[in-house]
Amino acid sequence: MTSSRSAAARLLGHLGGMLLIVWGAATAGFLALKLIPGDPVEVMLGVQAQVSEETKDAIRRDWGLDQPVLVQYAQYLGRLVRGDLGQSYQLRQPVAETIASQAGPTLALTGLAIGFALVLALIAALLVRGRRWNSVVGLLELVLVSSPTFWIGLVLIAVFGFGLHWFPVTSTKGFAALVLPAITLALPIAGILSQVLRQGLEAAATQPFALTARARGIGYARLIGRHTLRHAAGDGITLSGYILGSLLGGAVLVETVFGRAGLGRVTLRAVIDRDLPVVLGIIVVVAVLFAIINLFVDLAHEALDPRLRVAS
Repeated sequence: MTSSRSAAARLLGHLGGMLLIVWGAATAGFLALKLIPGDPVEVMLGVQAQVSEETKDAIRRDWGLDQPVLVQYAQYLGRLVRGDLGQSYQLRQPVAETIASQAGPTLALTGLAIGFALVLALIAALLVRGRRWNSVVGLLELVLVSSPTFWIGLVLIAVFGFGLHWFPVTSTKGFAALVLPAITLALPIAGILSQVLRQGLEAAATQPFALTARARGIGYARLIGRHTLRHAAGDGITLSGYILGSLLGGAVLVETVFGRAGLGRVTLRAVIDRDLPVVLGIIVVVAVLFAIINLFVDLAHEALDPRLRVAS
């Protein structure tokens, strides 16, 4: 009974935290866009538009932009509670439809990038041994982490697209067209994850339980698989939660460099056109995804370390 109440309390705590994250992100996005100087109607119509002031006032009334900021904020939160993200100023369609129509390519890109990043990070952390190879891999990780994403994408296009002709450059259809963008997005993430994972493995290998296991004759592979990897994965999982939540920022650059459709390009276009409902809708969707990812990160931590469940 006590265990059930404790689990229910933890679940309510997680849900409350998720709602707080979404509300905070939505409020911060709304205030930030309101603080940007300029008239949204002027931006919506464009600099070449020859429209009378009466027509502009009518557009403001239609979109509720003539209301005080607090009234607009209350109406915005009310729509969010009902699941309504509003209408796009530029596309003249519901924001939810705009996001849903572009979510598939971005999810495919980020999903494959996460897979590549995890495989590369595990290879670098588990298979590289010895001071010399550690130095080489450490230098490579530093180069990947410090290199701009668009530069990595251009290098990959030049080498594997135009040079070796292994992957298409202009096509955006099929799995082959997805490989280079996914690797571009994955390489910096793999560099960060492998650094954290290798340091975690080295730290775990010096713990008393690891020394005891080695004294009993356990081999390197079994020591990592049964003991040290679990302890080393904690920091990597925490970092993965942050990285997964911030992948959309990288997707904006990658989708632009490779000319792919997706949420990244929609976000960039909405920011340039000051399409406020689309920008706010994407902020809310990303906040929801970030909150869900953090929930899974917390659950993964509790699964890996039973002491956290006892402490909770």
